[in-house]
Amino acid sequence: MAGKAPNKPTEVSQGFKLKGPLNNYFLWPLVFMVLFVGLTIYGYTKDVIIGNYCMAATIISGVFSLYLIFISRRRIYGELVRFAQDFGDYQRDIIDDMNLPFAILSDDGHMLWSNAEFLKIIVNKKAAKRNISNIFPDILPDRFPGIGKDAEFNETIGDKIYRVVLRRTLLNSKENDNEHALPFDRIAAVDSAILISLYDETKIAELTRMTVEENLLVGLLYIDNYEETFSENDDVTQTLSLAITERRINSFMSGIDAICKKFEKDKYLFVFREKFLDEIKEKNFSVLEDVRTTINNNQTTCTISIGIGTGSDSFNGRFNKARAAIDLALGRGGNQAVIKNDDSEEFFGGKEVKIERTTRVKARMKAYALKEIMENKERVVIMGHQMGDLDSFGSCVGIYKIAKTLGKKAYIVLGECSETVYPIRDSFAGNKYDNDMIIDNEQAVNLVDENTVLVVVDVNKADRTQCPELLEQTSSIVVIDHHRQAGNAISNAILFYIEPYASSACEMISEITQYIDGADKLTVEEANALYAGIMIDTNYFTSKCGVRTFETMAYLKRNGADMVKVRKMFREDIEEYRTKAQIIANTELYKDGYAITVSNPQKSKDPTVLGAKVANDLLNIDKVKASFVLTPYNGQVFISARSMDDVNVQVLMERMGGGGHLTMAGAQLEGENVEEAKKSLKEVIDAQIQKEEIAKEKIAKSNN
Repeated sequence: MAGKAPNKPTEVSQGFKLKGPLNNYFLWPLVFMVLFVGLTIYGYTKDVIIGNYCMAATIISGVFSLYLIFISRRRIYGELVRFAQDFGDYQRDIIDDMNLPFAILSDDGHMLWSNAEFLKIIVNKKAAKRNISNIFPDILPDRFPGIGKDAEFNETIGDKIYRVVLRRTLLNSKENDNEHALPFDRIAAVDSAILISLYDETKIAELTRMTVEENLLVGLLYIDNYEETFSENDDVTQTLSLAITERRINSFMSGIDAICKKFEKDKYLFVFREKFLDEIKEKNFSVLEDVRTTINNNQTTCTISIGIGTGSDSFNGRFNKARAAIDLALGRGGNQAVIKNDDSEEFFGGKEVKIERTTRVKARMKAYALKEIMENKERVVIMGHQMGDLDSFGSCVGIYKIAKTLGKKAYIVLGECSETVYPIRDSFAGNKYDNDMIIDNEQAVNLVDENTVLVVVDVNKADRTQCPELLEQTSSIVVIDHHRQAGNAISNAILFYIEPYASSACEMISEITQYIDGADKLTVEEANALYAGIMIDTNYFTSKCGVRTFETMAYLKRNGADMVKVRKMFREDIEEYRTKAQIIANTELYKDGYAITVSNPQKSKDPTVLGAKVANDLLNIDKVKASFVLTPYNGQVFISARSMDDVNVQVLMERMGGGGHLTMAGAQLEGENVEEAKKSLKEVIDAQIQKEEIAKEKIAKSNN
């Protein structure tokens, strides 16, 4: 195909051989000769004169046949070759003149031939002849398709977008059994070429982009703490503060050309075009910070939450996703934006600790709802998270108390847990409590059915629960947790009570027990279990403590909580204290503010708890913004993350598959060793620092 065509047809006809029906056509004179010979023999048997006539006819037929076979055949071959050449030239002229850019490549990517339209596009013909990858970087020989198959790429040349279609075709292929044909990569002695076609899809891409940009998205904006911010101020301050806040919100809506409607005093519905979504994402939803700093005094701070739904084909579907997104934003503590797609979520903001609500209305309403759900079922099964800790177990005890108060049979599902749980767990052994109060996963699977209420405490991720199988066995599921919700949270619960501002799940459940009608006074064991959960999760009341935390402590104290006894349970022995000191001594201060160290699991009875303690102690070091302790244990690497208020460790741990709070989070990594986990952690920290710096620069430029 790349060679020069011969000038004379006879030059080709020298070695030209016919095949098939056309070759058979030239054999017909020989067939007639055989017939005439037979006819002559038959004629002589009848009469000599008839035989002579037949002989004459046979001679004439033989001469004519020999002429066709040996003299006229070569000339006919030449005419056939000339016709084929003319037809090939005609085809080539058509391909060369057609509007579709077309070319032929060799197996290694060199351009052998192209039509005029193809040359207009690539411009540099010499570069293409060297290799087509000089023009289209994505078209490499190792990406060429197999025989009879297509490969497609999207390439941009200048301001044009092309769909490139490649097809491999065989040249001079030998006949072979198609039914048992070998794959092309195993056919060694076959020449082939790559056919390449270009389709201009610039207008299609532009129309698609415009369609996406003009697509309408729906969002919801809630003021997180409306009552605390506005209702408790005097009328003048309330009116002024509300006007400033609404001006900030309206300014944001005007910037994205949104239609915004307030449907409640603290709730807004807005609709905007999708082309503005990337803009507000690049600014990291700066409206969150704008509103937060609008009213910021010693008493209260105003924050907002935003939920946006995308991806669904229907407008109603996007609205439902916006509702799910705003619920997720509120469940994670507010002061953030969530964009929910069909199968993923994006989170923005959420760097400030959620303002604590001083009212207990929500706790009272959740208590009534929980009571109603329990009263309609036969039994109650309670479980926390895997590798249970004191907050998880103490929460289970609190729900157990509520169930027994309502006269229901109750069970606590407990598997492998922290060493610190055992002293509290063992205190329930005796005549006061049922022997089957605590069960394992296998027993729980046999108990849970549609007549069971499954209460999940201190965790909202399905795959992190003590026994995830239970979530599929009943539709009556209650989730009570103080951790921020993530994208893979339990979705089929009939009652959610998630308060990220709370110090612990034990605090939340202690409040609920106070609103259960007819509830007996907590026993000393129950009060101690709830107290221990709060104490550990607040790092001995130095972190995340609010007014309601100490009110809860007073309630537990009135019910007999022995604080000295509980504190003695968790004192460290001298060897563990030395081990902790050694781990701290080996700490690396990364990026002048991130303390990272590795714990030795062999020197502790409870390695994960030791890691948490070290992470807490590292915050006492000056200039440490956040601390991370990596503990290899049971084939996993456990990460305990802590911070004061400068760094949102929950966001960092979410990117590593974990979660938690703004100042207290963790993750469990499978399939990685300590060094790999440390490298991954540093990459996440670097990405977060870079993201924050870029966001600050864009906000600064926008303000200027």
